[in-house]
Amino acid sequence: MPLESVGSPTLWLAFIAFVFAMLALDLGVLHRRPHEISLKESAVWSAIWVALSMVFNVCVYLWFGADKALEFFTGYVLEKALSVDNLFVFVVVFGAFSIPPLYQHRVLFWGVLGALVMRAVFIFAGAAFLQRFHWAIYVFGSILAITGIRLLIQRDQESHPENTPLVRWLKRILPVTYENADGKFMLVKDGKRFVTPLLLALVAVEVTDLIFAVDSIPAVFAVTTDPFIVFTSNIFAILGLRSLYFLLAGVITKFVYLKLGLSLVLIFVGAKMLLMGVYKLPIVLSLAVIVAILGVSIVASLIKTRGSESEPAPQPLDG
Repeated sequence: MPLESVGSPTLWLAFIAFVFAMLALDLGVLHRRPHEISLKESAVWSAIWVALSMVFNVCVYLWFGADKALEFFTGYVLEKALSVDNLFVFVVVFGAFSIPPLYQHRVLFWGVLGALVMRAVFIFAGAAFLQRFHWAIYVFGSILAITGIRLLIQRDQESHPENTPLVRWLKRILPVTYENADGKFMLVKDGKRFVTPLLLALVAVEVTDLIFAVDSIPAVFAVTTDPFIVFTSNIFAILGLRSLYFLLAGVITKFVYLKLGLSLVLIFVGAKMLLMGVYKLPIVLSLAVIVAILGVSIVASLIKTRGSESEPAPQPLDG
């Protein structure tokens, strides 16, 4: 199955250069000195990332037409929705490892950078696989449907990303220090190297994103098989994830039905891919269904938790 991409080599390089320029601005200028992210700052940056995404969407419309622009927008909304699940993990990880708000942005910056690299690899590998094997679209659909059903059944179970095998292995081979490390991931004391909770938190974030990427990347391929549209919509959604976390961290636990909504989205997208050989659902209808599911789950969550207090943060791990 030929997978044609609207992105020329020049356009690919320009977009990648833009991403690295924004990351350099973020870490090298705006957050060179660690500070606690305020609600106002996170709201401003959330708005900026959404605005940049929509400006790029307009450019896609002008360059490649309405169909590609709709594919980008649907992929962006879908990936943005699925990435919200990461926010729940961030809350658990930072609470479990006692990461102060002062250094949470540092962990998320490197976590997002690693996520960008991993997702780029996944997207190119997935595109190459689809190009060679048409039946892979049904494998992707099955994975999404099964994942959605599993999430639907297990949505009330607590997540413990701090107990992943890689984190436990890292704690066994390297000693951990819980003293103040001024935001460093590793610390040398008396000639001996120690890892800090920041590194453990970073590893937990990366492992979790790797697991989520297995779900979210195939989901975007249900919308479009154009590698450039898949890549750009995915990257724009991930780039705004940090500011969205700081904006919603205090209220994320109020979205009690969001995981139910996300599981239904995964089941819907998986079914869409499985039925692609019989009937190809219009992108506009797909977007409407996704937005409707998420909208109902968010509104129902707010009604359910109206007037209630947020759940307490997870207790830190013992040193």
